[in-house]
Amino acid sequence: MSRRDAIVMSAAEAAELLEESRTVTCATIARHGWPHLMPLWYVLRDEQIWSWTYAKSQKVRNLERDPRCTLQVERGTDYAELRGLMLECEAVIHRDVDAVAPLGAQIAARYGGADLTPELEAAMRAQAAKRVGLQFVERRRRSWDHRKLGGTY
Repeated sequence: MSRRDAIVMSAAEAAELLEESRTVTCATIARHGWPHLMPLWYVLRDEQIWSWTYAKSQKVRNLERDPRCTLQVERGTDYAELRGLMLECEAVIHRDVDAVAPLGAQIAARYGGADLTPELEAAMRAQAAKRVGLQFVERRRRSWDHRKLGGTY
């Protein structure tokens, strides 16, 4: 077995990493051709990463031109602890307030510990008018878990 094959995560390991991680880095293609990297908070819906952001943000403008993007989630400090996922995706931009507001409420609940109350949903609805939902449809995946190397490099 190759070293590359030895460090690939199983679907369950990758799902666990996404559940415990807090930030995904999203790379889009800027107008001048250079990668544009930005961190996003996210939630999982049917095993897909979803996020929201301001509709006028640079990443949304980039995705409007070209929906291809790459997402990365990584954990660990020392080489022997590093593990992560790189997901090549196509982004679907959702603009309907009725779709965006519940997404904002989910994100607020995950990161702020807030309950999904009617008050929270109303607050997210007010913010949703300026935001879009981003659904990342995975096309290809790469993963690594250096903990599987057992300290040998």
